[in-house]
Amino acid sequence: MGPIEQQINSKLSAEFGPDFLQLTNESFMHSVPPGSESHFKVVLVTDQFAGKRLVQRHQAVYAVLSEELAGSVHALALHTYTPLEWAESKKAAPDSPNCLGGSASDR
Repeated sequence: MGPIEQQINSKLSAEFGPDFLQLTNESFMHSVPPGSESHFKVVLVTDQFAGKRLVQRHQAVYAVLSEELAGSVHALALHTYTPLEWAESKKAAPDSPNCLGGSASDR
């Protein structure tokens, strides 16, 4: 686990006290240098999401990770659940799509 991944994990754990947190560095799936920490998938299960719309949940995560998102983190795939929703999903989040390649500098 790299330093940015550790920092994200610590911040999400401290803020949300999750029932379940899975953080996956998916940078290797994208057109970035080896060892990058720029693309992450977050599966976050917490009671704090009860009664909140999806956009409110994502905004809460973005607020906690604003420093990382302003820096080296380019993308977050967020999968946010209440404990009941997580149980109903059979404790499985969707797979991330494959990178289509290229970057803005290639255009």
